[in-house]
Amino acid sequence: MTHDIDLSGVYPAMCTPFDENERIDFETLREDAQRLESAGVDGLVPVGSTGESATLSHDEHVEVVEAVIDAVDDVPVIAGSGSNNTREALELSERSAEAGADGLLLISPYYNKPEQRGLIDHYETIADAVDLPQIVYNVPSRTGRSIEPDTAIELASHENVVGYKAASGDLGQIGEIAEGTRSEEFAVLSGDDALTLPTISVGGTGAISVAANIEPERTCAMVGAALDGDYARARELHHELGPLFRHLFVETNPIPVKEAMAIRGYGPARLRSPLSRLSEEYRDDLEAVLADLERSDAESTTSADGGPEAGR
Repeated sequence: MTHDIDLSGVYPAMCTPFDENERIDFETLREDAQRLESAGVDGLVPVGSTGESATLSHDEHVEVVEAVIDAVDDVPVIAGSGSNNTREALELSERSAEAGADGLLLISPYYNKPEQRGLIDHYETIADAVDLPQIVYNVPSRTGRSIEPDTAIELASHENVVGYKAASGDLGQIGEIAEGTRSEEFAVLSGDDALTLPTISVGGTGAISVAANIEPERTCAMVGAALDGDYARARELHHELGPLFRHLFVETNPIPVKEAMAIRGYGPARLRSPLSRLSEEYRDDLEAVLADLERSDAESTTSADGGPEAGR
């Protein structure tokens, strides 16, 4: 089929909030989806790595997808539905499609470390069976195996494989995939906030972003400026966000971003075991980074309203 989903812009990789009994806090989840939609994001990605999908049951996984879909009005919802078991990934993908997801994000099989031919078989099995736009997700630091450029380029020829989330940290590899898929309707999306701007510069179309949970407007402004070719503005915003990018990865994602969500009042910092709360040694610095961003927002607003900064 021809998919009409536009995989450009900013897609926050959403957190999954939990209550004091480690049950999913659906009310907070829906409020968060609405907050992000109101901030101008281009879509939402629940139940990925940031959404602690590894600790959710299959039923919980689908319930989160359904809750996010029900909460928003006009943005696509891309459901994380990957697994290291092809049959399990296929089941999650089919159930996400039945729930109404607009697309799928599929992490490459982790732990069992398939060869490249196994990766192709895995993704093609799901793409043949589920008629939704699908994004291949490469994050070798979590999976132990990288999706090589030739593999990604071959998969891009499948009509249902429409994008690639790049979280390898290898800009050369990312550029090679963007180069090799220029003749396809194929999106290369940054999966590493610190590399979003460089990724766009070599042909990327946007980001599946952790930082956008905290600073959605500024992240959207950075990506929008870059896609419009205004790299001076995009670089300025990239540097404003740089401390946040770094502090959101001082410990395993989503530990820091959940702490930042709690500091901002967007949701609880609770995580399911084996993940634990952010170490105290990092919390003060994270609070300071968030305060600096809020301060700069306030100064920009004052300037725009004709306050003390206006006319300087």
